[in-house]
Amino acid sequence: MLLPDWALLNATLDWLGHGLWGLAWWQIVLYTLATTHVTIAAVTIFLHRAQAHRALDLHAIPSHFFRFWLWIGTGMVTKEWVAIHRKHHAKCETVDDPHSPQTRGLGTVMWRGAELYRAESRNIQTLQKFGHGTPDDWLERNLYSRFSWQGVALMLFLDLALFGALGAAVWAVQMLWIPFWAAGVVNGVGHYWGYRNFEAQDASTNLSPWGILIGGEELHNNHHTYPTSARFSVKPYEFDVGWVYISLMKKIGWATVKKVPPKLQLGDVKPMADEKTLEALIANRYEVMAGYARGVRQACKEEIAALQAHKADASVLKAARRWLHRDAEKVPDVARPQLAQARAAHPALDTMVTMREELRQLWLNTSHSREQLTADLQAWCRRAEESGVAALREFSLRLRAAKA
Repeated sequence: MLLPDWALLNATLDWLGHGLWGLAWWQIVLYTLATTHVTIAAVTIFLHRAQAHRALDLHAIPSHFFRFWLWIGTGMVTKEWVAIHRKHHAKCETVDDPHSPQTRGLGTVMWRGAELYRAESRNIQTLQKFGHGTPDDWLERNLYSRFSWQGVALMLFLDLALFGALGAAVWAVQMLWIPFWAAGVVNGVGHYWGYRNFEAQDASTNLSPWGILIGGEELHNNHHTYPTSARFSVKPYEFDVGWVYISLMKKIGWATVKKVPPKLQLGDVKPMADEKTLEALIANRYEVMAGYARGVRQACKEEIAALQAHKADASVLKAARRWLHRDAEKVPDVARPQLAQARAAHPALDTMVTMREELRQLWLNTSHSREQLTADLQAWCRRAEESGVAALREFSLRLRAAKA
């Protein structure tokens, strides 16, 4: 009687220690990282780009795989995630934004992002208003949405079977991956700290130019600038691994890309800006203003160099330079006195800041007719080229070369 009992005990202990696979610790780490990366890919490609923003259409094979994987890997319901994310874009940085660090605090979003998600997922009005167009087939109604927690329970069972007691740790990492990186880091830090390619209307930032760990979601400012784009990278030095996967699926017919970031097209410099120039400006306004910002930064750099060459104090201009190319409402109160002082001391920079705001009004002023806006653009280009500021003249010539 003892031998079968001892054999069973030994087998149980061996399973608890090694699981069915009997992998080394580093192999288990690789497995964990691989599965969490698949989860990230499912979130960014299926939930985010395909479902929430309709930037691409997915073939049934990857679509059903991602839905199944998200069911066992996160327990998230597609309609809930999509609705909450769409509301985030519609109400960004306001009190109605489900997870803005600008209104709720970085610490709250960073460490309690999953709680914010769960709270908003119970808001029926959010689901009804923003959750349209998501899967509503038999699988969704009778499995994925109805038994959401059973999916992650299945993943726990599989991890325990494969790795024994260590499977619980593997499962814990898998379950925490999205709440930490997506709900915490992207939604929190991605609206608080980082670099910005574009002066989007919200506080979104790019966390890193290399979007690998979070599937390309690191390029968050790019995404908020062009939310319906299937590709998040816009600069030559930026890398979006999610776009790599989409491109591979596109080659085998598993993905159809609907939209990517627009690119300003240039031709010959026109004698005068016309309606086509206006169309190109409005369609590519973020890229155009990013180019204007480069001109402001270069002019500021030259002013600082001139001050230093004459051993003059450049501290005020150095402190103000990060705000010269920002929208007026985005400049914090504490920086306004320094900015005003810098503009008063440097007329060329003051002219560039003033004319930047005038240019921005061309697409913000919806009360003007197309003909009036074209006339305003022509007047702006004329003043820019007669301003005596080299950077403004060069920018205006480039603008007159833009084509729709």
